[in-house]
Amino acid sequence: MEMINRMIEGNRAWVESKTKDDADFFERLSEGQSPEIFWIGCSDSRVPANEVTNTEAGDIFVHRNIANMVVHTDMNLLSVLDYAVNALKVKHVIVCGHYYCGGVHAAMNSKQYGIVDNWIRHIKDVYRLHEKELEAIQDEQKRFDRFVELNVYEQVFDLTKTSIIQNAWHSRNEPKVHGWVFDPRTGKIVDLNITFDSNTQMPKIYKIDSEIVKR
Repeated sequence: MEMINRMIEGNRAWVESKTKDDADFFERLSEGQSPEIFWIGCSDSRVPANEVTNTEAGDIFVHRNIANMVVHTDMNLLSVLDYAVNALKVKHVIVCGHYYCGGVHAAMNSKQYGIVDNWIRHIKDVYRLHEKELEAIQDEQKRFDRFVELNVYEQVFDLTKTSIIQNAWHSRNEPKVHGWVFDPRTGKIVDLNITFDSNTQMPKIYKIDSEIVKR
């Protein structure tokens, strides 16, 4: 119970600090949200979006899962993405992975972990796509780091394949989709310079017509 009590006391201290600096903070917070950013991150406790970006409550709309995956059959992710893009009208979607990611590391071996193996299989698919490059890296840590980066790239690319993102590009030329990695060794975010703002860079097979086919 010690940790639970610390959390309650921590909340009270946070409220006191916020109201001391800004008496109207919670009044504004209760009026709704209009974040410009949708963050898809890992569930790892070391990578809280607001804390690592030094932003306030209300600035970032967040979805987290093991290894920051974009799985096309994940209705949880798709529902949050749809709300972020079509209701909140976010301007940017960020996939942020992190070095030392347990899910990515688990995908590098053949061990059995339980039901999570079904999720890890999607990460293994990324390794298969980039196996030649990854197997050429002799240093295990460097291979692990590169796998984290390539996983972010593939999740960004998977986002661009969705009708949610492509329809938004057709209708309002937003959002931009970015790929980042957080480094727990330094506390810094690494911009992988992966940004999509249209489907012009995509293979033709993944491009979606703006008109829905009527049967």
